[in-house]
Amino acid sequence: MDPKTFMDIATVVTKLKMYPYFDIAHYVLMCCSVREDMPQVTGPQAFSRKHPLSCWFSCMLICFAGSFIANLLLGEPCLTPFKDHKSLITATVVWYLIFYSPFDIVYKIVKFLPFKIVLAMLKETQRAHKVYHGVIHTAKLYPNAYVIIVMIGTIKGAGSGMMKNVDRLVRGIWVPTTNELLQPTFYTKASAVASLVFLLERQGLISVPHPLVYFGVVIFFIYFKLSSIILGIHDPFGPFENLFCAIFMGGIWDAMRRAVTKEPKKEEESKDMRNDVIKSKEDKKRD
Repeated sequence: MDPKTFMDIATVVTKLKMYPYFDIAHYVLMCCSVREDMPQVTGPQAFSRKHPLSCWFSCMLICFAGSFIANLLLGEPCLTPFKDHKSLITATVVWYLIFYSPFDIVYKIVKFLPFKIVLAMLKETQRAHKVYHGVIHTAKLYPNAYVIIVMIGTIKGAGSGMMKNVDRLVRGIWVPTTNELLQPTFYTKASAVASLVFLLERQGLISVPHPLVYFGVVIFFIYFKLSSIILGIHDPFGPFENLFCAIFMGGIWDAMRRAVTKEPKKEEESKDMRNDVIKSKEDKKRD
């Protein structure tokens, strides 16, 4: 592709407005994730009909999770997302169609693979937009607090995973053994990487024009999302994490310790087995 054409496309992507299409795709996927996370015993339809208020509030928490958590950490009003009536009404309409459409037609269409791919591409474009603006906004408040900048950018991009425990609690489920810190998803890791890239660009350590950096992050998100849907590659960071943990998090020393202590342990087990056999023979003789 001609470099000028590529630059023009990157500039257009940078200036895209998220409302309504990209936001709607986000709301659709978030409501679907809430629906699929509901108990399978009673079924999502039974829950949504019995507890519509809980179902609605649960979906709104996930749809605006990044803003809720980021505002809380930055000392801003947590309910700010609800101030935007246009977005709130749009998310509510999407919630209603996902849970209450006749014959469940909307949910079935959304789960159809071609529609799913289009929604995923729109959603990942919005994720890059959220991460970038989270980094920019935090950098204005805390110019030299690099950890906070990356943290807020990550939360903006992957807040739904971090809100999941609260979201489940609203629906009467409490699972403290699963949270984003114990088992971070690919989207949290990818959002952290994107936040770091935008921070380095802001600090002047990346000399590439901003539209190309932004477009590169968008392609990064879309590529791995499509890889997850089509090829089943859910966490490309896994091999690198395993290598890092093996080298720097004690993996090598644990392996060496097991290799050294393996033989003596076997000898002790064989001695115990011989002693048990001798004792059993003596007991039989006594009987």
